[in-house]
Amino acid sequence: MKKLTTICTLLVLVLFASSCKNEKSLQQYLVDVPQKEGFVNGDLPISSLLTTKTDVSEDVKETLKSIKKINVAYLLKTADNDAAYEKEKATLKNIFSSEDYKTLMSMKMKGMNMKVYYTGDTDSLDEVIVFGYGKKSGVGVARLLGDNMNPAKVIEMLNSVKFDGDEAAIKQFANMFNE
Repeated sequence: MKKLTTICTLLVLVLFASSCKNEKSLQQYLVDVPQKEGFVNGDLPISSLLTTKTDVSEDVKETLKSIKKINVAYLLKTADNDAAYEKEKATLKNIFSSEDYKTLMSMKMKGMNMKVYYTGDTDSLDEVIVFGYGKKSGVGVARLLGDNMNPAKVIEMLNSVKFDGDEAAIKQFANMFNE
């Protein structure tokens, strides 16, 4: 009987230890960001970041309506935070190397490297994540949470919206969170 108890205890310990992963998730990263110095973060309505062009299709408008909110975390690059920039960039690259995140598209624009990832099924996305970094602007991530987002429609939407990504707009956004 004592052997059976010992074996059961060892089995439970092995199962418990193997089920605990030490991998960092994007959700945990976004929860931890407010404690980090120099970060701008928050939850935003879709209308505060994207301005639709007047001649967009109904599919694009529907895709915009399907997005519930956007989580944003951004570290503006300064001369004093090079080590923090490199660390955060590496951390986010490590998170997105997981099989959970599938690449939707990649692009380079104005010195920024950007990748768009998604989770969920190929015909119904759970979330769309934009990860970007550049030595002059910084490193950041934006996560779009929504219902039944179609990848083709998301790409069409991303091509049909105007991103306000200049440095002045980023600093103005950062000031909203500073006291």
